[in-house]
Amino acid sequence: MKAIEGSITAPKGYIGAGIKAGLKKSGKEDLALLVSEVPAAVGAVFTQNKMAAAPVILSRRVVKDGVVKAILVNAGCANACTGERGMVDAEAMVRTAAQLFGVPDEQVLVCSTGVIGQYLPMDKVTAGIKTVFGELAKDKGEGVALAIQTTDTFIKKACYELTIGGKTVTIAGIAKGAGMIHPNMATMLGFVTTDAAVAPAVLQQAAKQAADNSFNLVVVDGDTSTNDTFAVLANGMAGNSLIDSTDHPDYPVFYKALETIAQDLAKLIARDGEGATKFLEVKVTGAASREDAKCAAMAIAKSPLVKTAFFGEDPNWGRIVCAAGYSGAALDAGKVSLVIGGITVVENGMGTAVDEAALHAAMAEHDVLLEINLAVGDASISVWTCDLSYEYVKINGEYHT
Repeated sequence: MKAIEGSITAPKGYIGAGIKAGLKKSGKEDLALLVSEVPAAVGAVFTQNKMAAAPVILSRRVVKDGVVKAILVNAGCANACTGERGMVDAEAMVRTAAQLFGVPDEQVLVCSTGVIGQYLPMDKVTAGIKTVFGELAKDKGEGVALAIQTTDTFIKKACYELTIGGKTVTIAGIAKGAGMIHPNMATMLGFVTTDAAVAPAVLQQAAKQAADNSFNLVVVDGDTSTNDTFAVLANGMAGNSLIDSTDHPDYPVFYKALETIAQDLAKLIARDGEGATKFLEVKVTGAASREDAKCAAMAIAKSPLVKTAFFGEDPNWGRIVCAAGYSGAALDAGKVSLVIGGITVVENGMGTAVDEAALHAAMAEHDVLLEINLAVGDASISVWTCDLSYEYVKINGEYHT
């Protein structure tokens, strides 16, 4: 498997486009359409937030059939907490796109992102869908990635080429997300396309597992969005033998590629956390179980005290071990150790004599690794997050207005 240049339309049989439909106050791109030239198998996971947006409710129904022709996305309005009208609007979006393609409504996945509690301006949306349909092209994948953004500061994408069953396969992904990031299923919005042939049931299982090992391990602010969606399309145009079970000899190769691309995108989301100046990897080792490791890692990664300390480059390690202690994970307080940026600051539950200048230098780096050993088992996990800056407060203090 090798990384290559390419966006979401890089695999065989995909086209897309993104346009300015007038949904964002900024006037930037805000409506995207991603299409497989042939019906594609789909696997998807969605937010577990009980206030799920209308497009999430609708798309959950769509993926049950396991086949999708297109993904339609708008930014600037989440169409969440919009009641019956929100469902009617989401259904109208799907119907408009499906009619353009001449396919059943059940083959169009719809996603929205933006401000919660506002209605979609459907005149602009409907006109925009017709416009973006006319713009569809193989070389406009970047436009799709741009149009799904909200407070993102850069396009999040990854693309790989690999061999499956003697055939060259391409897998590509894009994502958006910088704030309201604490997925409990997948990502804010994330899409992966591949020309591999994978059965829908297998793809669904792979998507869920990949999400658990990537997007479910990233946190910016501890808030799980109402609109989170992660969808994977596989149209089979690479011509490989259909991967029809997890026991298929080619499944491990395919899954590894999917997990890798999902982790790439998850890390990019953490790097682009609203107002972030640091990318932090929290690695927990010596845990009693994977669940405990994740529990401790997430407590540390979500802690405002930990995150602000790294913004200020303040080596206040007590905040880190404190978060591990209240996380609920089992640990041996008398044996816990902590390493920041390669420098051991805690051994056997107590602070060590350290070179303060070296520690400050380590915390001044953009990428910082925190390693904490709970000293009660063999399980480990890594979670990705960012610091918490003045800019985060400013962005979110003004987001609605």
